[in-house]
Amino acid sequence: MAEVKVGVIGGSGLYQMNELTDIEEIKLSTPFGDPSDSYIVGTLDGVRIAFLARHGRGHRILPSEINYRANIYGFKKLGVEWLLSVSAVGSMKEHIAPLHIVIPDQFFDQTKRRIGTFFGQGVVGHIAFANPVCPNLAGLLERSCRQSGITTHMGGTYICIEGPQFSTKAESRIYRQWGVDVIGMTNVPEAKLAREAEICYASMALVTDYDCWHETEETVTIEAVIAYLMKNVNNARAILRTAVQGLPLPRNCECATAIATGVITQREFIPDKTYEDLKLLIGKYVK
Repeated sequence: MAEVKVGVIGGSGLYQMNELTDIEEIKLSTPFGDPSDSYIVGTLDGVRIAFLARHGRGHRILPSEINYRANIYGFKKLGVEWLLSVSAVGSMKEHIAPLHIVIPDQFFDQTKRRIGTFFGQGVVGHIAFANPVCPNLAGLLERSCRQSGITTHMGGTYICIEGPQFSTKAESRIYRQWGVDVIGMTNVPEAKLAREAEICYASMALVTDYDCWHETEETVTIEAVIAYLMKNVNNARAILRTAVQGLPLPRNCECATAIATGVITQREFIPDKTYEDLKLLIGKYVK
């Protein structure tokens, strides 16, 4: 199986990339279970990429049910070094309007029921996560968005809630007081796991609504979200096409060596099964 360096993970509305040629469907198994779906590997303007539908084809997996570890491990197994994420979000700021795009550079984790690390089962590891997004990849996404002519906001905090319900008005108002910029349900623990896997990660957040805090806009409904989402999907495809042409990027970021000194447990104390499960991630550092 040839290595694929570029990955795309599609969220609500982006379930496939029709622009791909020379397509092969790869079903992977991982030590952490099955990914959301098969990986669709194909060529986009001369670049081999791996695409995964985060919620599975047919949008059948809740945000809380997504096997984030398996998804990211699968990308790592394919050889992916740059992972472009696409997701739908609500805006928490007046100036960030529906159909705008945000390239967040911070995450605030409000999830409650998700596994956010590959470590455990006899091995302890820690990573620096002060800057959770690859600056090189985020910069490329921003440039690609601006080339499309779409209003783009570089930077900002994405608050990740458990869902699947949207926020109450009380929650939405409190999140606004915290100063967050957009709200979604999927980018955490995705970003954490990508960093542990030493994959450069950046997210393109497609704004579909004002959550429910806005006094003059209608309260968010699934119908309104889907309507705006469909308008944004074609834009997202064009932006991804532009962004992929800017890869590869230099791997001089902290993502590339995130766990070089992160594994605390000495090798002789790591259970053999755990080591084998994590060898893809830690094998070059822990012999």
